[in-house]
Amino acid sequence: MGTGRGMPRAAVGLVAVAVMGLAGCGSGERAGSASPSAAGVSPTPSYNFEPGADGVGDPYFPTYGNSGYDVEQYTVKVRYDPKSDQLAGTATVQATATSDLSRFNLDLAGLTVRSVTIEGAAARHARERNELVVTPAKGLPKGARFTAEIAYDGKPSPLTNKDLGDGGFLHTPDGAIALGQPESASTWFPVNDHPSDKATYSFEITVPDGLAAISNGVPEGSTKAGGWTTWKWAERTPMASYLSTVVIGKYRVKTGQHKGRPVLTAVADSLPKGAVDAAMASTVTVADYLETVFGPYPVEAYGGVVINDDRIRYALETQGRPVYSGGFFAGGRQNNVVAHEIAHQWFGNSVALERWQDIWLNEGFATYAEWLWAEHAGGPKVQAAFTTEYGRSAATVWKIPPGKPGPAELFSASVYKRGGMTVHALRVAVGDEAFFRILKTWVAEQRNGNATTAEFVTLAERISGKQLDALFDAWLYGTKKPPLPKRS
Repeated sequence: MGTGRGMPRAAVGLVAVAVMGLAGCGSGERAGSASPSAAGVSPTPSYNFEPGADGVGDPYFPTYGNSGYDVEQYTVKVRYDPKSDQLAGTATVQATATSDLSRFNLDLAGLTVRSVTIEGAAARHARERNELVVTPAKGLPKGARFTAEIAYDGKPSPLTNKDLGDGGFLHTPDGAIALGQPESASTWFPVNDHPSDKATYSFEITVPDGLAAISNGVPEGSTKAGGWTTWKWAERTPMASYLSTVVIGKYRVKTGQHKGRPVLTAVADSLPKGAVDAAMASTVTVADYLETVFGPYPVEAYGGVVINDDRIRYALETQGRPVYSGGFFAGGRQNNVVAHEIAHQWFGNSVALERWQDIWLNEGFATYAEWLWAEHAGGPKVQAAFTTEYGRSAATVWKIPPGKPGPAELFSASVYKRGGMTVHALRVAVGDEAFFRILKTWVAEQRNGNATTAEFVTLAERISGKQLDALFDAWLYGTKKPPLPKRS
């Protein structure tokens, strides 16, 4: 996740859910073995319809996400009125059943569901805490594509996590912000809210004239009607749900092009011009340098959004357009937060987590990117940054293993700093040529997918020709300070 303390979870919501290609027996019906068929007549298919699970079984967050289907595309259309703090939307979800489903769940926190249809036919729906349970008129056979359409409304609110802080949809004096990790999207639209089910997204966000509504991906223009403006966005690179965002309010919006991709930055009008605008202007420069280290930039848009809200004191790598707290740039203070969040477009966004335990794959590499960028920009060498962190890190950093931090320590200093030190320990062990080949190969082979630590270790051993279990055991899973690495 992005830089900062105790990151909350993202949530902003407009959603229309569509689902295609239904077939099969009645909901919940179990069809027995097909009876013998007459000559030349195919037997009737046999289905075993059962409810999809209300979680993907993530070891840290077992109820996050849902099982039984794979989403391909979300189309989210929402209207939000800041004066009343009311949101109304439709969500279209296009998905494929991965098992014979009698019913399935979507994550939706708060908000009132008015109707659900599947392939145009009314479906029963019920709420179980933050779950929307949908029962179609007919079962969904494994492999069937389907479209679910959901109409909903209400006053959105953030989710609360006693360890990680609040996150999701937050009302502001001039609009709203939807942001957070490890979950957030479900506060403003129905979604399979776990990074293992990446999908493409289309957002249409309608707000009162005079306000901006910034989201992910390629801007597709805006239209005005009756005192309202609809802002359209398309994220065509597969994206984990917590990386979706919407920021509504009065912002200084700048647009441009770079290497054939759109560039859009937005800075809260309430922030003074100067350092913050310069930092956003550096986005493409940072991205160009990181391309030389990691390979081609992996998403369709560049940009960033800087907010001014004391409740949010972190940055988050929302895809293609990271969101930053204005505090990072206060008083001209310099830091490498832009490098950190842009690096996530490769590590965390393009190559996403399969399970939250492996969060170091996001944060360790983004931290290392800060060190690389600082050296490139004339600052301390990476080796010096590593030595500094190694010497000053608190005892807790060494007691909490970044490869298995536990859900309460998901965004602890160990995950960030010791994660970054793990990356450098690998570099020292295998040498620069193999190390940078590992980085580029990793993001190329895992592009637009989900990955695990075990897969990264396997790749590092394959490219380096070295056995690295002892290194990763010490730096990722040990609870004592490892010795300084030495070049072999």
